[in-house]
Amino acid sequence: MSRKGKVLVAMSGGIDSTVTALMLHEQGYEVVGITMKTWDYASAGSSKKETGCCNLDSFNDARAAAVHHGFPHFILDIREEFGDFVIENFVDEYLAGRTPNPCVMCNTHIKWRALLKRANALDCEFIATGHYANVRQHDNGRYVISKGKDATKDQSYVLWGLDQELLSRTILPLGVYHKTEIRQMAHDMGYPELAKKSESYEICFVPDNDYRGFLKRRVDGLEEEVAGGNFVDKNGKIIGKHNGYPFYTIGQRKGLVAMGRPVFVTQIIPESNTVVLGDEVDLQQNEMVVGKINMGKYDTLTPGMEAITKIRYKDQGCLSNLYPDSNTVRATFYEHVKGIAPGQSAVFYENDDVIGGGIIQRGSLTN
Repeated sequence: MSRKGKVLVAMSGGIDSTVTALMLHEQGYEVVGITMKTWDYASAGSSKKETGCCNLDSFNDARAAAVHHGFPHFILDIREEFGDFVIENFVDEYLAGRTPNPCVMCNTHIKWRALLKRANALDCEFIATGHYANVRQHDNGRYVISKGKDATKDQSYVLWGLDQELLSRTILPLGVYHKTEIRQMAHDMGYPELAKKSESYEICFVPDNDYRGFLKRRVDGLEEEVAGGNFVDKNGKIIGKHNGYPFYTIGQRKGLVAMGRPVFVTQIIPESNTVVLGDEVDLQQNEMVVGKINMGKYDTLTPGMEAITKIRYKDQGCLSNLYPDSNTVRATFYEHVKGIAPGQSAVFYENDDVIGGGIIQRGSLTN
């Protein structure tokens, strides 16, 4: 038995998860590696070569590292669970006129649950991943996610949905490092090619980064069904025809109509297959309602609590006040924010700590 305990490490074959596993192994943990197969690229209908975490080369890289360092490695096929939840949610959200975040859904509902289930079966006390974030137990007894040291790589935003049970078992070793340090570690550990390995930022089941093409292939007859809807201005005046509301996102500027000035998608109305266009100023809002709340640092919110709220992954966040109401939170911003998109995640921070998060239901202008 290891003096540190037994940990199940999610290994994609990439640099971050490989260094995570080797780092914990060197620290004295009894490491078990696991690679999760979430998606079969052949079923995506894309001509792009497999990349990312779901291809045979990645599986082999993860297994080779485990074998070389003398710890076991397993492959876990979760394609059915992944497809049933993450992909169906992805499609359903676009058909509802919203913009989903599948990585958040996968982390929250699929990957961590699959890890915990297998960890329990293998008598592992902990689970670990290569995310750039930190987890600790707060003075109040709750477990809290906080931002990683490397601001350019911080992934706390995509982990807001992890509940207390999952956080209490989670180790995130990379949160106290910069990416450049991890690349150097990979080189020093004997993996120079891994240290130079490029990263993939596409959605894993949309390898060509064309979500519109994915929707067309996934939903029979969708393109014909939604073609010919109206572009309208904010007063409801028809100003052109579009290709179908699911193929547009809030804030989109390209592929619209010629207006003699830049225009943007400001609203999507699926019931009438309508896409509303406006000026950049029309994307500015100062209030939103967030649902499906998961609390992090605190178990409840004090009405009017001040927080920095992020409305997308690369957002710097804006100062806001939070007002809980039953199963939702109303966030009012101190200044207008651009491009509040229903379906995206909103994450509330106190300094670097995640207070909680949820899914944006709607935005509004309060004055």
